[in-house]
Amino acid sequence: MAVRPHWLFGDQLGPHFIDHRHQGPDPRAPLIMIESWAVLRRRRFHRAKAHLLLSAMRHRAAELGDRVRYVRARTYREGLAEAAGREPVTVCRPTSHAALGLVESLAQVHVLPARGFLTPGDAFATWAEQRAPGRMRMEDFYRWVRREHELLMDGDQPAGGRWNLDRENREPPPHGARTLGAPDPWRPEEDEIDDEVRHDLDRWEREGRVSFVGRDGPRCFPATRREALASLRHFIAHRLPWFGPYEDAMLAADPVLSHSLLSAPLNLGLLHPAECVDRAERAWRAGDAPLNSVEGFIRQIAGWREYIWHVYWWFGPDYRGHNALGHTEPLPRWFLDLEADAVTARCLRHALKQVRDTGWTHHIPRLMVLGSRALQDGWDPAAVTDWFHRCFVDGYDWVMLPNVVGMSQYADGGLMTTKPYTSGGAYIDRMSDLCGPCAYRPRDRTGEHACPYTTGYWSFLHRHRGPLSGNHRMARAVRGLDRLADLPEVLATAQARSAAPP
Repeated sequence: MAVRPHWLFGDQLGPHFIDHRHQGPDPRAPLIMIESWAVLRRRRFHRAKAHLLLSAMRHRAAELGDRVRYVRARTYREGLAEAAGREPVTVCRPTSHAALGLVESLAQVHVLPARGFLTPGDAFATWAEQRAPGRMRMEDFYRWVRREHELLMDGDQPAGGRWNLDRENREPPPHGARTLGAPDPWRPEEDEIDDEVRHDLDRWEREGRVSFVGRDGPRCFPATRREALASLRHFIAHRLPWFGPYEDAMLAADPVLSHSLLSAPLNLGLLHPAECVDRAERAWRAGDAPLNSVEGFIRQIAGWREYIWHVYWWFGPDYRGHNALGHTEPLPRWFLDLEADAVTARCLRHALKQVRDTGWTHHIPRLMVLGSRALQDGWDPAAVTDWFHRCFVDGYDWVMLPNVVGMSQYADGGLMTTKPYTSGGAYIDRMSDLCGPCAYRPRDRTGEHACPYTTGYWSFLHRHRGPLSGNHRMARAVRGLDRLADLPEVLATAQARSAAPP
């Protein structure tokens, strides 16, 4: 029987996607890669994201040489017809509902199990079915994964005696420090493939095929397996020891802090999560990194990333339409176009500027600055999800749908998390150095210097007082509304600000 070609999507670029073991493709299979410019036409993606994706795909094709048929086509359907005709092909399960629907609609395509994660879908289903509705908490899942994979375990107990060292990893930045002083992150050097990609993107824009947001500066993230491994080794050796305590901090002059910057190569499939967590654990056992930093890093990958992947499939395509808070406001133009210079609030301007210039921020600006602004102002959660998907280099549908609908915008009403994640300016002031020089004052609710996050927080609580008063984690905050003698002025301030950039 003839060997069936194997189709690689653009986020299936690591060696584990062509490994024949565990129901993988035939080791002799010729490979197909399809570059579809129509994918980039459907949305206004960040220019740096488009550059990274195409660079990674073309680098992978160059590595594979004669084994791969690399087709540039308008659509995937047209590309597959050119590459394989009606010949049967295999593909690892894609990472989105739309892509899975596409391959399942093609009779010639045989879908193999998903790759690139620690736990298979059927194992998660068994775990989830043992939980009551609304009780599939990430912390419980994380402990289960730790046990199943013997990650940071001493026998049947967690290393150090505790499962979660999060309390040790919420420190504000050191007082007066402009940076953490950690070694610089690993950065790639561009080559002729990057030049070719940039030339093509310029031409496509001139021809009106595509339109982008954001800036395409020098590539900041790995586009090859070799680069991804170099980035991983550098982080484990030089930056992991600094990571834990300040992973929730923000500094204007140090936006990367000690974060790994590995989400982009992980989500391109250039790294496998197992090698990331295994190397981190070995660093702790060798005495090269403290337990709180290692546990925090492993929790991000074996806990949150793994959990998000599975709940994306568990909740299904209809999850996208959840809007428990009834938020319908459109995203303002300044936000859609990444017009950071139009924004006065320093924290928001800083986060939006980093997205504009690099297509990346770490999780606290995403959640507590960008996402919190959307939540407080009542923006449509589906539109917010789309924005995060388009504007972040590590943003894929499976990543952003649960993260935004379930956590950032609380649009599922608590299926994933136990409370809305938003705050007043006091939290941002405590966790950053962004408020001092700002035109607004974090504790002012009204007046010329009222912080938009502070007025927005109280306005949000007031707008949703009924449902939030029944949430045990929010009831105390909601009762605080009754102590605000200036609540009418606070609401008026929030309303007056809503029409313009904060």
